[in-house]
Amino acid sequence: MKKTPWLVCLLSVSAFASGGTPGEKVIYGSDDRLDLYQVQNSRDVGLADSTVALIEAQNLTLNAGKYAIAAGQFGREFGLCTDEPFFDQPSGAFCSGSLVAPDLIITAGHCIKNAGDCASTKFVFGYAVKKEGAFPTEAAAANVVGCKEIVARKQEGNGADYAVIRLDRSITNHAPLAINRANDLKDGDHVGVIGHPSGLPTKVAFGDSLVRTVNKPGYFMANLDTYGGNSGSAVFNTKTGLIEGILVRGENDFVYVNGCRKSNVCPATGCRGEDVTKIAEVAKLIPETRTNPPVPPKPRSSWPTSHRAPRE
Repeated sequence: MKKTPWLVCLLSVSAFASGGTPGEKVIYGSDDRLDLYQVQNSRDVGLADSTVALIEAQNLTLNAGKYAIAAGQFGREFGLCTDEPFFDQPSGAFCSGSLVAPDLIITAGHCIKNAGDCASTKFVFGYAVKKEGAFPTEAAAANVVGCKEIVARKQEGNGADYAVIRLDRSITNHAPLAINRANDLKDGDHVGVIGHPSGLPTKVAFGDSLVRTVNKPGYFMANLDTYGGNSGSAVFNTKTGLIEGILVRGENDFVYVNGCRKSNVCPATGCRGEDVTKIAEVAKLIPETRTNPPVPPKPRSSWPTSHRAPRE
């Protein structure tokens, strides 16, 4: 896999989006993305703890039990307008994933395509802003793990897109996430996403996103607030906390405004929607998780509104 710089990927995105291959993503209605320190629901914080950033091994340097993470500044890397949310944060990830067994990660198939990608990718837990203004620049060695093998992979332009990755060691300091094995997701169900939009530190988007249609071969569609870098993110049922799918494709991320880029904002019911590989596509490969997440407390009445570019 060619190591394509973020900006080059961004400039070429229209070709991806129109062809049904992995494309960019977008904001629907209000921007529901929150940094980890802003998340008040303890269940959702726990879910985020078992998600990972996919970072190229060449961008990690081990020293004294910690990996330094080389990353560009989000706003400058993408040529964004200075009022764009998260402008000053680092952009170090190229995709997202989640832990579903002590030694298994699920992500998008276009994120890890072959043995070379497996060898050159590290999965990093805790790449998040846990305190206001404290951007992540390093990760403990215990939170960085490599890829041993690709257990299963599929990449269909207008269908399922997934990779099941076996890690080079079992994870004991993060709990595997539970998946929905009932295959009972319905149109109108509330869903949310946790991942790394545009390579940013973890963003939790559990706002008012809904399933638009489940009647698609291998995937469903929802109006999730996602970007390039969210590819591979776990999409959760916000009521149960169970994984319903893997985020893979969507609308264009950014639009030009007066010589700089701003987030593409669509009406909640507008634009094409985001494509999510159904978790049923990989369920047989994932061991049963003994305990499901607790049902969350009644949601807050309002959410902050201010607040992918895959490798090729």
